[in-house]
Amino acid sequence: MQQNFSKSFRNIGLIGRPGKSSVVDTLKIIHQYLIERGLRTIFDQETAELGPFENVQTSSRSHLGQVTDLVVVVGGDGSLLHAARALAKYNVPVVGVNRGRLGFLTDISPADVLHKLGQVLDGDFVYDQRFLLETEIRSKGQTVYEDIALNDIVLHSGKSVHMIDFEMNIDGMYVYRQHSDGLIISSPTGSTAYALSGGGPIVHPNMDAIVVVPMHPHTLSSRPIVVGGQSEIKIFIRDNQILPMVSPDGQNSVTLQVGDHLLIRKHPFKLTLLHPPGYDFYAACRTKLGWNRDFEPNDD
Repeated sequence: MQQNFSKSFRNIGLIGRPGKSSVVDTLKIIHQYLIERGLRTIFDQETAELGPFENVQTSSRSHLGQVTDLVVVVGGDGSLLHAARALAKYNVPVVGVNRGRLGFLTDISPADVLHKLGQVLDGDFVYDQRFLLETEIRSKGQTVYEDIALNDIVLHSGKSVHMIDFEMNIDGMYVYRQHSDGLIISSPTGSTAYALSGGGPIVHPNMDAIVVVPMHPHTLSSRPIVVGGQSEIKIFIRDNQILPMVSPDGQNSVTLQVGDHLLIRKHPFKLTLLHPPGYDFYAACRTKLGWNRDFEPNDD
């Protein structure tokens, strides 16, 4: 949805991916630009250590959303995923500058960063809200683990080559018992990530839906399922040769025990992304996924 109105962004947070000199170069350019506009910049503490940067104010990432009006993330989509986990609860909008590979979420090119960022700061942007998933592990009736993810929650077998045995219920209704390498439970945002490589559908970000994609199931009839965004998915871990694991957004995996229940549902908080004017999800798909590479629009 295109927005053209004046919004006050005075305190700007900066987060950058570690380990890339190009990220530091872009952060320096953005930092100087924001200062010249008379804005206050606040670096995530880990990002500030990538410097040196001049006149640095810092905040922990867990509190950055509390002291800023807008956060700029410089890196790849993974960097934005990490930032989203800390920022979503504050409802602070996020702008992504791509210094990664694909850039579905970090959609501003470094070459255009000052022009595009200036448009956003002037109140000319596309407003885009993405819901997150929350996961919970219950063991013997007690909650032993909770986390959130913007892209996906992945049940997997770790480094083992053994399949895992589990049962799945959706909204209290039995769906199936499955032997497979695991299961990808994805938000619409994550449908163009790991779920896509597993054979799942591309789901428009505006859809209120959750995608369930089996990973190498031991039956040819197992196919991806798309369910409503309000659904609760419950997975029961059966006796296995190895203990399965769960990983939100590719973060550190947590081991599940036999008899544990893994619950996945929509998280109450959303991530607000701000795109420069002209943002188009389908254009992003064409560019990032190589659609119509040899054709121009309306080319007969």
